[in-house]
Amino acid sequence: MSLPYLQFYLGLSNGLNTLHAAGAGAAITRGIYGGGGNPTVVNTIDYITIATTGNAIDFGDLTQSRNSIGATDDNSRGVWAAGYNSGAQNTIDYVTISTTGNATDFGDLTEARYPVGGASNNVRGVFGGGYNAGFKNTIDYITIQTTGNATDFGDLTVARDHLDAVDDSSRAVWGGGESPPTNTMDYVTIATTGNATDFGDLTVARYYASGLSSDTRGVFAGGHDGYNTLNPIDYITIQTTGNATDFGDLSIAKHQMAGVSDLSRGCYAGGTNYYVDIEYITIATTSNTTDFGDLTQGRNTAGGVDG
Repeated sequence: MSLPYLQFYLGLSNGLNTLHAAGAGAAITRGIYGGGGNPTVVNTIDYITIATTGNAIDFGDLTQSRNSIGATDDNSRGVWAAGYNSGAQNTIDYVTISTTGNATDFGDLTEARYPVGGASNNVRGVFGGGYNAGFKNTIDYITIQTTGNATDFGDLTVARDHLDAVDDSSRAVWGGGESPPTNTMDYVTIATTGNATDFGDLTVARYYASGLSSDTRGVFAGGHDGYNTLNPIDYITIQTTGNATDFGDLSIAKHQMAGVSDLSRGCYAGGTNYYVDIEYITIATTSNTTDFGDLTQGRNTAGGVDG
């Protein structure tokens, strides 16, 4: 979702710095989809090679079956947080993206809730929003390479659930959500802490839109307006505040998908009535989606990570 990075020292006075640059670090090749509902909650993790087309392959299992799950990554480690399984969960677990195997416990969110929108700057991960006996404006953060419990970051501009996020090397933008259905987008600078700031509006008020990113552009697809499932795809330039612009359409109206990207191609998987389909876009262009292949198991409300 975000640019690969190098870490380097400039001496004791400056400490550790993070350089985001094209070609720095390992290339993103793999997308991974974890958890979801089918219709019962599942712990399934499967993966694709984003630059190719074809069906997903089994990766392993989450530590806990749950749906309505949030996700983020640093291109090396994938992290899933929150979710629902007989109630709201505060679970955080992780995998090493380049290997296959079961997830490992990471720690806990500051409060149990679902579903949250996850984003990262490749060092720090942030999780915003959710629901648990009311809509939440909570934003938590973790250091992705350091296991432990999440820490309070600040608040969203609007308390809501069923939202998703896009990111670049510095900024996270949350779009949509239910409180009731909203077109709100708000953002934070991930390296700092503090409350979110208004970004602009989606083209249509909706919840359960699914986000993915290149290093400059964020794309939100599908959703539900409280009455109908929707097929619009919107995009924004992440470093430029303002309203979203029409990108194209999904193959059919869907919500509750999971998105991954290799910064060039974005892949949306699953959704709505436990769809098995994966479809893709080229993020730098505008167009409708194209068929990619199928998940190992049809489901909705999974979380996508990439690296």
